[in-house]
Amino acid sequence: MNKHYVFVYGTLRRNEKYHYLLQDAELVAEQAWTNGSLFDTGLGYPAVKKSQTETVYGELYLVSDGHLRSLDQLEGYEEQGRNNLYDRKKQSIYHDGGETEAFIYTVANHNKSMLQTPIPFGDWKVYQFEKQNGNVLYFAYGSCLDHARFKLAGVDHYFQKLAGVAELKGYTLRFTKKLPDGGRADIVEDGGVVEGKVYEIPYECLEYLYRREGVHTLLYRPALIDVKMNGQTIKDVLTFIVVSKDPETVSPDHYLEEIIRGGSGFLSETYISRLQEHVKMLK
Repeated sequence: MNKHYVFVYGTLRRNEKYHYLLQDAELVAEQAWTNGSLFDTGLGYPAVKKSQTETVYGELYLVSDGHLRSLDQLEGYEEQGRNNLYDRKKQSIYHDGGETEAFIYTVANHNKSMLQTPIPFGDWKVYQFEKQNGNVLYFAYGSCLDHARFKLAGVDHYFQKLAGVAELKGYTLRFTKKLPDGGRADIVEDGGVVEGKVYEIPYECLEYLYRREGVHTLLYRPALIDVKMNGQTIKDVLTFIVVSKDPETVSPDHYLEEIIRGGSGFLSETYISRLQEHVKMLK
């Protein structure tokens, strides 16, 4: 039986309607990306066209021949087919573990009419998430743990409802965004555990978070993750991930103080202690 790497970016992703087709497939990376432009087809699913200047986010899987046949059928692809809905080709997929050549389904040249609406940030799940209007769940793991910062910014009224403390499994907190005064926090998919607070916030709070996290200047990007809270899996919780990761840099003292102050009494003492020791090692 052959194995194939496949990058998925739409309705095949985790918690999406066709993800069941990847049952028993091996997840290689939840946070993966590649070159391309992402579009809403207006048909309930997205499409990608080639681009060297834009980025598409998705997930990377190692699949069997059977999986690949099922995916081909869903995507309207046949080898040597002349009327394919999508083409299946290999290209470089990037993730925290490195670079992998994988199949990706891109819209066939004769179906360019499917490319209706460009999707901001290149992320189908975030695009769908942003269409809602109610309260949302937000996972804070860095300086946003610190309620004092919210008060200083005059937005503490948005963060009055703490849903609980959660674990993000499969990731580690690292300082991969280098600013002039030092590193800023990020989550790196390397098999660890990140602890954080989950807030229930009103939708209008997103404007503040996007501005604070530098989303529109491509400092951080919004992403949806699954976390463990009170023994249950909470799906598609909003967080923010560094877009272009730098070599890890020690954080400034004031920044680490914000994380510790915000996490004390909420995050485990073991987690906070390990974080402090890690920062000492970076100095």
